[in-house]
Amino acid sequence: MPQRNYKPLIWVLTIAINGLITLAFFLPKISSFKGHDFSKLPLLNAILNGLTFLALMIALYAIRRKKIRMHRTFVFLAFSFTSIFLFSYLLYHFSTPSTRYGGEGLLRAAYFFILVTHVFLAALIVPLSLLTMAFGLNNQLIRHRKIARWTMPIWLYVSATGVIVYLLISPYYHHLTG
Repeated sequence: MPQRNYKPLIWVLTIAINGLITLAFFLPKISSFKGHDFSKLPLLNAILNGLTFLALMIALYAIRRKKIRMHRTFVFLAFSFTSIFLFSYLLYHFSTPSTRYGGEGLLRAAYFFILVTHVFLAALIVPLSLLTMAFGLNNQLIRHRKIARWTMPIWLYVSATGVIVYLLISPYYHHLTG
């Protein structure tokens, strides 16, 4: 099977995805979205993060049992959940003002620690996951395994902390519906 050069696509996707996420926070909200209710998207995003986490855990279980087809299926499923998440996340943040966290004390410090590490690692996981997948698709198994040792725990952390961030900030979404 011929080797494909995925690096240009990985670079384009990394820059586009991380660029769009950054722009969503700095550009004015898109006025044509006014009148639409996107208040349920944060919950959908948390569910998609949870499903990504679950798919990755099953993929990890499968590869440890040398069930390659099952591993591949659940990694692709994780990418699918993440792709739907990305669309929903961007739609929400291009249309809706940011919600401020209202907690105090130790919980506030924990929230911001989790949020900052989540955001940093979420940006990092884009090229890492794409590169890991590219090595797998090209049957470069040594390189795939080597990078997957980093990619899998980081992606699991990002998907789990996405749910945690939602749970911590969800009480402060009331301004969207009230």
